[in-house]
Amino acid sequence: MNQQKLPLMKKLLLFISIITCSIPAVCYTQQDSQYTQYMYNTISVNPAYAGSRGILSIMGLYRTQWVGLDGAPSTQTLTLNSPINEKNKLGIGLSIINDAIGATNETNFNASISYTIPVSRIGKLNFGVNAGGNLLNVDLITLRRFNPDDSLLENNIDNKFSPNVGVGFYYHTNRFYLGISTPNLLETNHFNKDILSNIDNQVSVFAKERVNYYFITGHVFEIVPYIKFKPAVLAKYIEGSPIQFDASANFMFNEKFTIGTAYRWSKAVSAIAGFQISDSLMIGFSYDREITDLGQTRFNNGSYEAILRFELKNNHHQFLTPRFF
Repeated sequence: MNQQKLPLMKKLLLFISIITCSIPAVCYTQQDSQYTQYMYNTISVNPAYAGSRGILSIMGLYRTQWVGLDGAPSTQTLTLNSPINEKNKLGIGLSIINDAIGATNETNFNASISYTIPVSRIGKLNFGVNAGGNLLNVDLITLRRFNPDDSLLENNIDNKFSPNVGVGFYYHTNRFYLGISTPNLLETNHFNKDILSNIDNQVSVFAKERVNYYFITGHVFEIVPYIKFKPAVLAKYIEGSPIQFDASANFMFNEKFTIGTAYRWSKAVSAIAGFQISDSLMIGFSYDREITDLGQTRFNNGSYEAILRFELKNNHHQFLTPRFF
């Protein structure tokens, strides 16, 4: 979901106002979820990542955006991925994402499978596909009405299902990675047929999912034996919106502690920190501060994100180092 398409509080209110109008309108739902710690959450945007770490990896993420602003976005994510054979050529993954903003709530769930081809002595290329769906809920009845008799607000949208498929490519070595993906190839139009029939077909589309295109890359440099440095980039494109460009730079100390910063082009700056508690358990935190007009208001106290990752090896899979991706 493209949560950066609402740079001002007035535009958040406008989103609600558009829903309540009974004139011809075309509305767009939020697009794929936005993350600051995307480097630990690649399976959510690229199915080819499944199994690439060589071990079972389970991650939970919670993000609350624009704290202090009523109806602001919040995201909860649960993912897992693992190789399923001894040679690590096949990988599987699962991603469940719940997004809420204002009166809308959307749950996205996807199962992924990937296949790995060695392309050099140190490099591997993964091909991946995902399939799943979305459940959309819009609580129209609770919205403030400008017109008490507005027929658009008589019925909620409850668990409106739409299918989803995606594809991705992911090249990686022990130090470098590059991925291209689109996790949602289907552009789905959401609407309520009962509502549309009550207004003589004045509204043709209630909301539309758009295709999201992702490009990610990063490289790990060893400065000294106990300090590693990794710059990374994520670019996202949605038709009709500016390209979103995220750049991050992280340092890892003694394979345990990570600290860094990130910049979302013309949108926000972020601080990132993580700690490898044990071989199996890692925690991470980030804080974003808007550099748009929204970030200067007293209603916005920034955005927070927390992750918890658990990884489990077996007799065939060993823990990877470095642990940046």
